[in-house]
Amino acid sequence: MHELVIRRVEADDAAALARVHAYPSVVANTLQVPFPSVASWSERLAKFGKEDIVLVGVADGMVVASAGLHLNASRRRSHAAWLGISVQDDWQGQGIGQALLTELVRLADSWLNLQRIELTLFTDNQRALALYQKYGFEVEGTHRAYALREGSFEDVLMMARLHPELKRQRIQREKEDR
Repeated sequence: MHELVIRRVEADDAAALARVHAYPSVVANTLQVPFPSVASWSERLAKFGKEDIVLVGVADGMVVASAGLHLNASRRRSHAAWLGISVQDDWQGQGIGQALLTELVRLADSWLNLQRIELTLFTDNQRALALYQKYGFEVEGTHRAYALREGSFEDVLMMARLHPELKRQRIQREKEDR
């Protein structure tokens, strides 16, 4: 069993994040492009909003995954955030994505007053789909020809998870309207 540590991303994680995001599966299942540079990750880390929550998964002392909640600047969308998760290929299926998602959902529900977490994923990413559904994310639609991947325009699923209390209230209102 590997020791797993979840912690907040630091500015000096740029090289590790460039390495994670260079893995073929990460490139194929995110909107990243091949051959990310350390400089581009340094810039990206500097641009994250102060309120964004970006975590890394550290296994055996090495950053092997990242995940973030990116909050909306718009006041009318301040209840929602975008989620992204990346796990390097050789660490997928070992619970690191689940550990990161557990922490982000806990923070969203209990500390950030987020009512909605949104994400997109390529329609063929069945492992990620199963993980998100386990945490209450639901498919809300399909964006056709959403992103270019290896020369083809691919579809993505739009998914969202409502805070459990908001979801309960919505179900109750729907019952009352019947």
